[in-house]
Order: sequence, then structure tokens, then C-alpha cells
Amino acid sequence: MTTTMTRLDRGTLQRKVIRTLVATQILGGVGMASGIAVGALLAEQISGTEALAGVGTTSQVLGSALITIPVARVIAGHGRRMGQSLGLSVAFVGAALVITAAVAGSFPLFLVGMFLFGGGTTANNQARYAAADLAEPAHRGRDLSIVVWATTIGSVVGPNLIGPGVTVARLVGIPDLAGCFVFSLAGFLLAWLVVNRLLRPDPLLTARALEATEHEERAQRHTAGLAEGTTTGPAPEAPNHDGSMRRGLSVIRANTRALRAVLVMGLGHLVMVSVMVMTPIHMKHGHAELEVIGFVISIHILGMYVLSPIVGTAVDRWGGPVIAMLGGVILTIASGLAALSNAGWSALLLVALFLLGVGWSCTLVSGSTLLTAAVETDERPATQGLADVFMGLAGASGGAVAGVVVGSLGYAWLAGASAVVGVVILAIGAAMSTVRS
Repeated sequence: MTTTMTRLDRGTLQRKVIRTLVATQILGGVGMASGIAVGALLAEQISGTEALAGVGTTSQVLGSALITIPVARVIAGHGRRMGQSLGLSVAFVGAALVITAAVAGSFPLFLVGMFLFGGGTTANNQARYAAADLAEPAHRGRDLSIVVWATTIGSVVGPNLIGPGVTVARLVGIPDLAGCFVFSLAGFLLAWLVVNRLLRPDPLLTARALEATEHEERAQRHTAGLAEGTTTGPAPEAPNHDGSMRRGLSVIRANTRALRAVLVMGLGHLVMVSVMVMTPIHMKHGHAELEVIGFVISIHILGMYVLSPIVGTAVDRWGGPVIAMLGGVILTIASGLAALSNAGWSALLLVALFLLGVGWSCTLVSGSTLLTAAVETDERPATQGLADVFMGLAGASGGAVAGVVVGSLGYAWLAGASAVVGVVILAIGAAMSTVRS
């Protein structure tokens, strides 16, 4: 493979990859956001108690974390396309089980369905890494963030399908809140079709092929150098495509930059999920209508994704540590504003939820870019998979604790504690910035 061919075809393929991933993110975003918007309310309805309202979303977040483990192994062995397909397929089954659970009034089945539903988040999350496989280092943040941004369209549309979802539910004879999951089924199916038909050739496998050529050339130069007596030391090691969480953990333990990047993403996700998952309950306490709740959540999701290209460009220009610090500041402000908001609808809560999304975007894009840059190509599936597992577990823990905190102390206490975590993210970003400088 010549150098000219490598550069030309790599750029052409990267543009195709980005277009395909944008399409899947839009469709997958509809699938995920449609269900997430009513997850807490449906959990409360099926269980019959507000105390379990956050458990459904927590199950979904936990599912997204644990489903990442097999998905990462599949990606390591067979590429991004197969991993994306697996996550979307599992999510489709999960949405179907949630609908069945709503009809049967079975809370355990609902939790299983929400757990599998988390596969959609797994697929959506891994797509951002697929965007970075063939990206030029100078534009890695931009390319990654474009794919994150694409989720905006589907994710903002999703929560606003609550009203139409009720109509669909009544047409097919299922509980009103379960109607949103019908849209989830359609979104996941269409995203699966796009991935399988268009994500070819696979970006990760192509990146490996390019690096394999470079590795072979280095090995040949090393052998020639040994024969001429101009080279000493061991030959270049062949890539190791182990995608296990054990390998990811060993890499991150030995790599401080990668560890801090993972912490930025995980803690940012913890803050976002903790506050977001209980906001519908906080609004319900103030007698807000379902459509108003859906609107607030859609604005929150808009904040998560709509500014991501700007965030990605900022990462490329000023560095990941600076944007990680900015994310910590924004999350702290957002949580503080949420703590001051009254129950029900308020402009203050709307601003807080939008900023909560923007802060999360800063931590996700900066952390993902920093992690990708900190590890070699053959280490990426394992480390990226472990990062998303940690994100998911952090979010699941936050969601589980959030219900307890709101039930015993109130929404303001939950938001206040989240603001403290935002300060911790700021400190981690500052530490990375100091090391970098």
C-alpha cells in the first residue's frame, strides 16, 4: 500500500464513515430518547411507587455499561460494524420486552427490558470511537464530535414523541407510556440496516490494515539494519487485538493520561445521569404536564449534543484538558441552578438542564479524544470499552442513589452533591493541563 494511496483513500473513507455514523446516530438517537423520556414515569406506573421511579433508567444505564463488555470483544475481533450491530440488536429486543412488560404489568420484566434497551446507548457511544479510527490526529476531536452531534436530531425528536406515542399506544392497544417504545423499535431497526449496509469497509479493520503495513515495513527495516549492523534491540512487536476488559484495565493502570481521561468521562456522566433521571419526578411534584416534561428533557438532550462540533474544534485547538476543566465548571453551575429551581416547570430548571447537557458534552468529547490519543490503535477497543463500562456504572450508581436522595432529602440535595462532583472534574482537568504544559 503506497503512501499516496494511504492518504487519499484514508481521507475518502473517513468522510464516508462519518456520513454513515451520522445517519445511524440520528436513527439510534430517536430509539434511545423515545424510551428514556418516559422510562422513570413508566417505572413508577408499573411498580406503583415513586421510590422505584429511577430504577428503570438505572437498569438501562447499567445495561449499557455491561453490554459494552461483549460489544468491545466483538469490535476487537470483528470490527466496528459487527459491534454496532450487536448493540442495536440487543436494544431492539429490550424495547420489545419493555412493551410486553407494560402490557403485563410486570416490573421484573420491565427491568430486564430496560437493561437490554441499554444496548442502544452502547452502540451510540461506541460510534464516536469509530469516527476516530481513521481521523487525522489534528482533526480527531472534530470528527468525533460530529458523530456525537448527529445524535441531536434523533434525541431531541424522541422526547417530543410522548404525545404521538400515546396515540400509537391507543391504536395498538398498549399502555399510553409504552407507545414511545414503538418508536424505539423503528429507530433501532433502521439504524441496524444502515450500519450493516453502509459501514463498509470497517474503519477499525482498515486502520489496522494500514498499521500492519507500517509494522511490516518497520520490521523489514529492522531486519536489514541488523544485517548491516546499524540496528540493535528487539524487533517491533506485532499488534495485540485482545479486546478484554482485563487488558483495558492493565493499559489504563499503566497510562496516567488514559486514566484521567476515563475519570473525566465517568464523573461527567455520573453528574448528568443523577440530575437528569430525577428531573421528570421533580417536575411532576409541581404538577407539570407530560408534554412539558418531554420538552425540558429534549432541551437537555439538545444541550448534550448540539454544541459538540464546537466543543470538538475547541479540543483540537486548545487541548482536551482545558475543555475538561470547562466541562467541570459548567456542570457545577448547572447543578447549582437545578438545586435552586422550584418543583414543576420553571425557566431556571430549563436553563439548568440545557447547561447540564453542555457540560456533559465537554467531558465526553474531551475525555474521548484524550483517551484515543493516549493509547495505540490495537489497545483502543479494550480501553474504550472499559471507559464506557466505567461511564455506565458511574451513571447507574448515580441513578440508583438519586432516587433515594430525592426520596429522603429532596431534589436540591441531589443537585448540590452533583455540583461537588463537577468541582472534582475541574481539578482532574487542571492536573492534566499541568502535566501537558
